[in-house]
Order: sequence, then structure tokens, then C-alpha cells
Amino acid sequence: MNILIVKLSTLADVVYAMPALQDIRSELPGTQIDWVVEPGFAPLVRRCDAVHRVVECDLRRWRQTVFTADTRTAWRAFMADLQYESYDAVLDLQGQSKSSLVAKMARLNPNGLRYTLTDQAEGSGFEPPTRRIADVAIPVEAHLHAAQRSRVMCARSLVYALPARISYGITVRSTPESTAIMNIAQDFFDSGSSTPAPVVVLIHGSSRPEKQWPESHWLELGHRLNGLGYTVAFVHGSDEEQWRSESIAGRLTQAVVWPRMTTDAMVDALAQSLGVIGLDSGLSHIAVALDLPVVQIYNFDSVWRTGPLESDHQISVFAEPTPTVDSVWQAWMQASALASLRE
Repeated sequence: MNILIVKLSTLADVVYAMPALQDIRSELPGTQIDWVVEPGFAPLVRRCDAVHRVVECDLRRWRQTVFTADTRTAWRAFMADLQYESYDAVLDLQGQSKSSLVAKMARLNPNGLRYTLTDQAEGSGFEPPTRRIADVAIPVEAHLHAAQRSRVMCARSLVYALPARISYGITVRSTPESTAIMNIAQDFFDSGSSTPAPVVVLIHGSSRPEKQWPESHWLELGHRLNGLGYTVAFVHGSDEEQWRSESIAGRLTQAVVWPRMTTDAMVDALAQSLGVIGLDSGLSHIAVALDLPVVQIYNFDSVWRTGPLESDHQISVFAEPTPTVDSVWQAWMQASALASLRE
């Protein structure tokens, strides 16, 4: 059986689509799974060990340069790539106009079908016209975690029982770049020991200001981590986040600011850390997928939709207007302690 997954973006949604592919591979052995995704997330999708082929679709950029020769050339290349295979099932896990357009252009086998969602699920960007483009609309419970929504839709579309265990299947590589990043802390804080201090990564950046946690809280958290002998590493994806990282790190005794890197490189660097404390962001969700000890900080109640699932070493902390340092600290102590018992 040949299956095409259409999930173009965002980073968190791409991560939370991965367990559905692991389910398919487990329950329908021998199935070949291809995935259409935006170029920025393609390197991450290629690490999903259930994926056979990745088709890159840059609709976001093409819409802005629709009449240029380069865009016409890129579009023809995309169509050739998309229609290289024919599929028994095309599953639009995004449920938006752009994803339904891609699903419609994919080539089906004689008895193949296109699937989408029946209706709006809470917290999704579902657009009703997609139901009229697909051959089959699959009903899914409205109040469902993002990962479970994709898993349930795939299971009901392809008719198999949903596995009890959730897994992501992200392949980790030890590359010279990721090793060099982890060695930054040892270079700065050489204690004479052959074993570097364990690194806890703090992810304070978010594309949505309302998700932010106060800078004073990050500083206090960093002091507590330093007090236990941890090196604190800060990541950033913009100049503003880099400035904030450097501002907080400069007031701690043992902290580093990692260089800005691709998501692909970040996967390998995070995988070598002790764990992650971060906001509801794509990088935090990658840490969840890597099965690291994770504490996710929520300022509003979307925990049910994107918080860690089925894990005692991955914890969400929610409070309004914002969680306290003590509550986050207690969650980290629990997550890290339980993770150590698993080793």
C-alpha cells in the first residue's frame, strides 16, 4: 500500500503528526509512506523513520512570487515530484485549503481515496471547504490532543486499531556540529573533570508574546539549576531572542548561549542534553518527541491540546497569569528524577 501524508506546517503540528506514521507502519507492515511538507520542516520529516520519501512544497513563497520564472520552474518540479508515485490513500492531516489543494493534485491508484476531517476540531485551523474536495471525511472528537487527532484520523481512514503506545521515530545523529555545540560549556567552564557538567536547555522564545514567561523567572530558574551543578544552555531563533538569552546568561554563573542553528542541527544538540524546560513551542515539542525530561510552561489552558502525553518524565505546568518559579522547579525535579530511574 502506498500512502501520502499532507501536513505542510507548523513545526509543532509536524512533530505531532509523526506518531500517526509510526502507527501505520506498525499496524500495516510493508506500507510505503510519503509526506508533503514545507521546505523548512523537510529535514525534520526526513528523520522520521517511517517516512519513505519527502515532497517539499513551498506554497507560502510561491504565492508571493507567482508570476516569476523561478516560481514556474519550481512549481513544475514540485508537480513532477508529487505525481511521481500514485497512492492508495492521501490523508490531509491539516484540513486547510492549501493542504486540500495539494491532496487534490496527488495521483491516486484506481481505487484510491482522499481523506480529510469531517469538521472543526478545537484548536485546529480546519477549513470546511476541504470536506468537499476530499472523497471521505473522517469524524474525529473535537476535544483531542494534536497527536491523538492525527492518530485517530489515520486509524479510522485506514481501518486499524489504534496502538496503545505512542512513539515518534525521530532518528538522532551524533554530528561534529552537535558535538561542538555541547562542548561549548566545557570550554567555558573547565572544572578539570573529564565529564562535562550536564546541560539543561532553556527554551524561552515564542512567536506569540502571550506565551512568554517573565525574564526574572528564567533568571531565578537558571540560578537554581546552577546550584545543582547544571550548565544552562539558551537557544534562540531571532535577534530579540538572542539578546534576551545573552542578557540572562550573563547574570548566571554557568550558562552558555548556543549559536543559532537549523532545526535539523537542533535535534542532535537537544538529544545530547539532560533535558529541556521551555514554553509551548516547536523546539519544546521536539524535546518531547526525543523522549527527554521536559517541563513545558503554559500561560493559558491549551495543555490538553499540545502538552506531553502519557509520560511521567514530561510535565506541563499551567497557571494564569503565569506559573511560578516554584511550580516549574518542582516539576523539573520530578521529571529529572523519574527520568534517571528509567536509565
